[in-house]
Amino acid sequence: MMEKAMGTALVVGGSSGIGLATAIQLQDRGYAVHAIGRDKTKLGQAAAKVPGISTHVADAGSKEAMSAVASAIGPIDVLVVTVSGSEGPGPFGELDLAMLRRAFDAKFWAQVTTLQAVLPHLADDASITLVGAITASAGMPGTAGIAAINAAVEALVKPLAVELAPRRVNAVSPGFVDTPWWSGMPAADRQAYFQHAAGVLPARQIAQPEEVAEAIVLAATNRNITGTVIETDAGARLVTM
Repeated sequence: MMEKAMGTALVVGGSSGIGLATAIQLQDRGYAVHAIGRDKTKLGQAAAKVPGISTHVADAGSKEAMSAVASAIGPIDVLVVTVSGSEGPGPFGELDLAMLRRAFDAKFWAQVTTLQAVLPHLADDASITLVGAITASAGMPGTAGIAAINAAVEALVKPLAVELAPRRVNAVSPGFVDTPWWSGMPAADRQAYFQHAAGVLPARQIAQPEEVAEAIVLAATNRNITGTVIETDAGARLVTM
């Protein structure tokens, strides 16, 4: 006889990187996991890698699409939103403001839209975990744009933890993570940059997606954690990069 699932988990942005690693770990915990992404090919690869995961093609920025998926899934016990974009970094004086608005759309507004769309379909004691980044609280030159985006995401946590209680609301704030987010940088340049960064970071490493996923799963499943931003950044906020 098949064991009953612990609950239903929805991972938005679950086709690769941190989102996929989170989906795997939640499934290992016994959850029935649904992953949402925009790229059908990546979702197919994720499904092949994680047998039993359910995948859905949808745009996190579309309230209608997200609501339709959430409604079809039924009561959701764990919501994890990992969506992001690749735009935003750069010297402040040279930032293309149209680009920065797109970057806000890709991460902040996509997370807000998703949360509002899925909210009516959450279980009464569900958990919500958003993903920001350590730029929200660090002082790294060239990150003012993405710092503003991630700070906006993380600023949602405390007021929503009170407003949506007894549902729990948390966020995880990663630092340098070896994910497809860096794919726009040539491989040799990326390797050299990672090597330099790892030498400066107190933990002396660049994180793997699985390490950040462990923090997300902790926030999502520990009943005593709410209104908290978990920093998992190898100490990036403590040093000058």
